[in-house]
Amino acid sequence: MKTSNSFHKTQGGLTAVQPFHNQYIMKKLSFLFLAFGLFFSSCDTLQQVAKEVLSEPSLDEIGRGLKEALTNGISKGAESLAKKGGYLDGPYKILLPSNVRQVTDRLKVLPGFSNIEAELIEKINRGAEDAATEAKPIFVSAIKSMTIQDATNILMGTDNAATSYLQRTTSTQLYEKFNPKIVNSLEKVGANTLWKRAADTYNKIPMVNKINNDLDDYVTNEALKGLFSKVGEEEKNIRRNKTSRTSELLRKVFAKQDSNRK
Repeated sequence: MKTSNSFHKTQGGLTAVQPFHNQYIMKKLSFLFLAFGLFFSSCDTLQQVAKEVLSEPSLDEIGRGLKEALTNGISKGAESLAKKGGYLDGPYKILLPSNVRQVTDRLKVLPGFSNIEAELIEKINRGAEDAATEAKPIFVSAIKSMTIQDATNILMGTDNAATSYLQRTTSTQLYEKFNPKIVNSLEKVGANTLWKRAADTYNKIPMVNKINNDLDDYVTNEALKGLFSKVGEEEKNIRRNKTSRTSELLRKVFAKQDSNRK
C-alpha cells in the first residue's frame, strides 16, 4: 500500500518513511556542530574583546582618575616642600638673584654682615617652606574645576601635560594668592627685615646703583617654580611607575594611557 508519506511493511506493522525530514535534521545538526566549533575556536578572542571592553574607562572615570592622580601628586609635592628643609635642603633650593649677590658680596667686609648671604638664603627658603602649606588648596580647587575633556586630553598627553595645564590656568591666580603668604612668611622668619637692612646699608655706599629692597616678588616666583617642578616630578612618576598607582581607579585609567604609548 502506498501513500504520500510512503509506508513499508515490517514485522511489527507499518512504519512511516520520511527521507526529506531526516535530511533536514542532519543538516541542522551539522550547522549546529559547525557553529559550536566556531564559537569555541574563537572563545579566546571573545574573552579578550570582553576584557578590553570591560576595562576601558568611561569618560567619568577618566575625569575622576586624573583628578585623583593630580590631587595625590600635588598633595605629596606641596607637603614635601612645606617640611623644614623642603626647599633649603632639596633640589628646589632658592638661591639669591645676581643683584642681591652683588650686595652681599660688598657687605661681607662690614661688621654684622659677614654671613649675610647664607642667612638670607636660609630665611627666604624657610619663608617658601612656610608658604607652601597654603598651595595645596589652591591647586586642588583648580583641579576640581577641570572638565572631562581637559582630563581626557591630559591623560593622553605628554608626561607633563597636567603640570603644563595647571601652570597655564592657575599661575596668575596662584601668584595673587601665594604672594601675600610669601610676604607674611618672609616677615615671620625675618628675611625681609634682614634684606632691607642689608639693602639700605648697601645703598649708602657711594657710587653704587641703588637697589630695590623688596624680595617678595622674586621669592614668590621662585617658590612657585619649585612647586610646579615638584608637581611635574610626581606627575611623571604616576605616569611611568605603575606601583605608584595606589587605587583600582588609577590603575584602570592609566592603563588606557599605557596602551596609547605602545
